Amino acid sequence: MLLSFGVIFVAELGDKSQLMAMTYALRYRWWVVVLAITVATTAVHAVSVFFGHFLGMSIPTDLLAILAGLAMIVFGLWTIRGDSLDDDESQKANRVGASVFLAVMSSFFLAELGDKTMLATITLATDDDWLGVWIGSTLGMVAADVLAIAVGVLLGKHLPERIISLGAAALFFAFGAWLLADGLAGSSTVTVVATVSATVALVGIGAAFIYRSRRLDVGRAEGTHPEADPAVPTPDRS
Repeated sequence: MLLSFGVIFVAELGDKSQLMAMTYALRYRWWVVVLAITVATTAVHAVSVFFGHFLGMSIPTDLLAILAGLAMIVFGLWTIRGDSLDDDESQKANRVGASVFLAVMSSFFLAELGDKTMLATITLATDDDWLGVWIGSTLGMVAADVLAIAVGVLLGKHLPERIISLGAAALFFAFGAWLLADGLAGSSTVTVVATVSATVALVGIGAAFIYRSRRLDVGRAEGTHPEADPAVPTPDRS
């Protein structure tokens, strides 16, 4: 357990998932982020231990990395969309709900699949006690991510909300590009074309939706959109 804790803690330092944890802490309450990451890490390392100790085989990390990269792009678009829809940014940054927990947990889970910390856990579980590896690796990753979350909380107290939102979106896009590059390295032409097409489609749909949302926000602010004031009835055009 101690060996697994030390190996995964060191491997996690400076890793993209640690940067993701800091990014989440800039946007949402720290304890929600810690809980979501703990659940995701426990599940990921359970899968790692199962494959390493009981099956002694590897997993299709390339496909998992591609799926995780697409998920990061979606999360980046979702972050931008949320900023355009909410006027009270501080209230949004502190919101707590099932959607936030599930979003953080699922994106972190996908990002960890095929990551070097998962591969290290599989290797450790091959020759060592599976329960000790599971507990130690989970605690090691959570401990490293808590350090990043602490940094994110401190930064969040000194940065404007607009800067935080744009920075978070940029980091999510960077995570997505990072994961896609890892997954596409050495892949077939068909896989590359399909992945690029899916990425372009996601960005296009997301950009169109964000543009529409901003237009609605402008209409509400100027009072020209029917939703600007629910008390004002829509004109009868019959």
